[in-house]
Amino acid sequence: MAFLTRTRAALRASWPWLRIPFWIAVGLFFGFLLPYTLVLNKRVQDRFDDLVFAVPTRVFARPLPLAAGEPMTADALKLELTFAGYSDDGRGQVPGSWARDGSTWLISSRGYVDPDGGELPKRIRVVLGKGVVASVRDAASGKPIELTHLDPARIATVYGAKQEDRRIVQLADVPPLLVSGLQAVEDRGFKHNIGIDIGAILRAAFANLRAGHTVQGASTLTQQLVRNLFLSRKQTFTRKANEALMSVLLEMHYSKARILEAYVNEVFLGQQGSQAVHGFAAASEFYFGRRLQDLRPQEIAMLVGMVKGPSYYDPRRYPDRALARRNLVLQEFADTGLLTPAQAKAAQATPLDVVDNGQLPHNRFPAFMQLVRAQITNDFDEDTLRKGNLSIYTTLDPAAQLYAEQAIDEALKDLGKRGHGIQSAAVVTDSHSGSVLAVVGSRTPGDQGFNRALDAQRPIGSTIKPFVYLVALTQPQRWNLATALDDSPISMRQPDGSMWTPHNDDNQSHGMVPMVDALAHSWNLASIHLGLDVGLPRIQAFLKSFGLEGVSAGPSMLIGAIDLAPLQVAQMYEYLASDGHALPLLAVRGVVDAGGRTIKRYEVRSGAGEYQQAVRLVTWAMQQVATYGTAHAIGDSGLAWLHAAGKTGTSNDLRDSWFAGFTGDRLAVFWMGRDDNKPTSLFGATGALRAWRNLFAKLPTRPLSPAPGEGLEMATINPADGKRTDPECEGARQVPVVAGSLPADSEGCFWQRVGHLFGGNPNAPAPPGTPANVPTTDVPVTNVPVSGN
Repeated sequence: MAFLTRTRAALRASWPWLRIPFWIAVGLFFGFLLPYTLVLNKRVQDRFDDLVFAVPTRVFARPLPLAAGEPMTADALKLELTFAGYSDDGRGQVPGSWARDGSTWLISSRGYVDPDGGELPKRIRVVLGKGVVASVRDAASGKPIELTHLDPARIATVYGAKQEDRRIVQLADVPPLLVSGLQAVEDRGFKHNIGIDIGAILRAAFANLRAGHTVQGASTLTQQLVRNLFLSRKQTFTRKANEALMSVLLEMHYSKARILEAYVNEVFLGQQGSQAVHGFAAASEFYFGRRLQDLRPQEIAMLVGMVKGPSYYDPRRYPDRALARRNLVLQEFADTGLLTPAQAKAAQATPLDVVDNGQLPHNRFPAFMQLVRAQITNDFDEDTLRKGNLSIYTTLDPAAQLYAEQAIDEALKDLGKRGHGIQSAAVVTDSHSGSVLAVVGSRTPGDQGFNRALDAQRPIGSTIKPFVYLVALTQPQRWNLATALDDSPISMRQPDGSMWTPHNDDNQSHGMVPMVDALAHSWNLASIHLGLDVGLPRIQAFLKSFGLEGVSAGPSMLIGAIDLAPLQVAQMYEYLASDGHALPLLAVRGVVDAGGRTIKRYEVRSGAGEYQQAVRLVTWAMQQVATYGTAHAIGDSGLAWLHAAGKTGTSNDLRDSWFAGFTGDRLAVFWMGRDDNKPTSLFGATGALRAWRNLFAKLPTRPLSPAPGEGLEMATINPADGKRTDPECEGARQVPVVAGSLPADSEGCFWQRVGHLFGGNPNAPAPPGTPANVPTTDVPVTNVPVSGN
C-alpha cells in the first residue's frame, strides 16, 4: 500500500515533465500512426485479396499426336519434346522426361486438360520408322496404343504491363517436402510468430554487430512476402518499419495456410530478359521442365535454396554455387528430420539436371499470336484475357513454326548479297482441317513489329492462275487439261486510253499450247486468252467468294494484279489443298476457364465440297508445275517423293516472290519482298520456293497422291480439238479428265496421216511441251515470267 502511495506521488511530481511528451505521443498515435496503420491495412487487404484474380491467360500449342503411321522424324520429335519442356534424363521415368535408344523413344507424358478433354499421364514407348511413327505402346504392359497425345507446349502468356510468369497452385497440391523444407530453411518459427520474430531479430542483430557487417537475416516468410508484394529491397529504416508493420497486419487478417500459399505462388525465383519468374510452380517448369508435383528431393532443395538469392545461385550461370547451396539445403532437410541421412546423401550425389533452355512461355511467336487475338477478339476483351485466368488452346505446331522460321533464314542466307534488305513471311496450315500451324511475320523470329503474314498486301502474280484455270475446268465439255490454248500476243485498250500489252517472261509466244503446259510454265498470254474466253465476271465472282475485296474485273487480274497478304493466299490455296472444301483458317481450338471447363470452342464443320472434279484436275496440273514446270526444283530434288502441287508467283519488276504448295496434309505459302517495294531480283522459283523446299526438307508430312482423284479418268487427248485420240498419234497428251465428259470413241490419227500426205500437220500443237519434249525456248524454266510467274 505504501508502495502504491509512493508511486502515485512520484507520478504527480513528474507529471509536469511527462505531460508534454505524453500528449505528443498521443497526438502522434491518433494523428499519424493510427491513420497510417489504417491506410497500410487497407492496402494490404486489397492487394492480398486481389491475388486470387490476377492470374493471366495462358496460351498453348496443339497437343502432339502420336500414332502408328503418323508422319514423324527423330529431329522433329526431339524438337517437340524440348519445346514442350521435356528433358532427356536417360531414363524417361519421371513425368516430363524422355530417353532414346536408337529409333526407340521412352517418354513419360505429363497429362493435360484441353477443350477436347485431355489425357492422363502415361509412360509410352515410341518407335520411329522411315519418316513415320512405326508403333506406340504402353511402356509397362507393352500393349499397342492406337492414338495418344503429349501435353501441349505453353507458347505465350497474355500480360498487362508487367512481364512475369506465375503458375498458381493450391497449397494442397504442393509437395509436403517443399512446404516443410521452406519453413526449415527460411523460417522455422513460422507457425508460431506474429509476422515478425523478435527472437530472431535480436539474434541477427547480435551476430551482425559482432561481425561488423550483415551476416545473418531475420526476415520471416511473411516479411519476405510483404517485401515481394508491396515494397522494394532498399535497406532503409522506413522500409524495414513498413515491412514489420504490414507483416503483423497480414497475420491479423489471414491464416498461416493462406499466407504460405501466397508465398509459394509469389516468391521471386529467376529472370529471363525482361520476364520474371514468380512462384515455385513456374520455377519448376523453368528450371526442370516438369510440374512442381513431379520434382525430386534434390530439385526441391535447389529451388528452396534459390530463395536466398535467385541471381547469385542461378544454376545455369553459376552451377557450382547452386550445387553447393542445394547440398547445404539437403543437409538442413536431414538435420530437421525431413530426409534420412541416406536420402540426403543420395540426393547430394546427383547432378543439378537443369534443362538447357528456360521454358519461359513468353510471347515467342508474335505473328501467330496476332492471329489468335484477331480470332478471339469478339468473345474476349483485353482485360478479360489479362486477368481472366483462362487457357487458350491453339493450333500451333511448334515443329512447323520453328522449321518455317529456319527455312526463311536459310533461304535468305543462301541468296548472299541478294538477300540483304529482303523481308519474308509464311503461313503453314493443315490442309485437311484449315488449322493454322505456323505464322512467320518477319525474317527475324520473334519480331514484335509489322506482321507481313497478315498485313502486307502485295501483288500475287501467277499465284492467281490455278483459280483462273479452275473456273474453266468447271465446264469439262468445253475445256480439259489437254485443250489447246492460244499463247499469241495480245494488246488491249484500258479505260484511261492506254494500251495494255502483256508478255511472257521469255518475250516469246508459243502458239497453241496444251492447258496443262500453259499452267506448268506459267505462260501469261495463254492464261489471259483463257480468262477472256471464260469471262472476267465469272472469275471475279469466284475470287470474291473467298472474301477478297477490291478484285477488279480487269484483264490484269488474270495474271495476278491483285494485292493480297500471305494469309489470304493461304486461305485461297486451302480450298485446293482440302479437295474443294471451303475451310476458314483457324488458329484457336478453344478456351478453358480456371476450373478446366470449356467455355468456348472454335471448330469448322466441313460441308460438301464444291467443284471437286475441277479442283482435282487443277491439283494434278499443279503437280506438273513441280515436276517439269516453273517449280521443277521440287521434282529435281530429294522432295520428288512428295508429289507436291504448287505454283510460283512473281510481280512486275521482280518486286515480289511467291510460292504456294501443298503435300498430302500440309500447305505452306511463302512470300519474299522488300518493305520499300524496290525490285528484289527474285522470281517465285528463286526466292520463295527456296524457303518452301527448306521447310519440307525437315517437316514431317505425307505425300500427295499422284493418281487422279475420284471422278476422274485418264484419257489420251488430241489438244487440237480436245477429243480422244490414240496414244501413238502425234502430239497426243494423256491427262485426267472428268469421267464421262468425253465420248468413248477415239478419232484416231486419220486426219494427221492425211495432213502428212499433203506436207502438213494441221492438228499437232506446237510445241507439245511434255516432260519428255520440253518447250523450244532458250530461257530456263526457273526464269518465270516477269508479270505473274
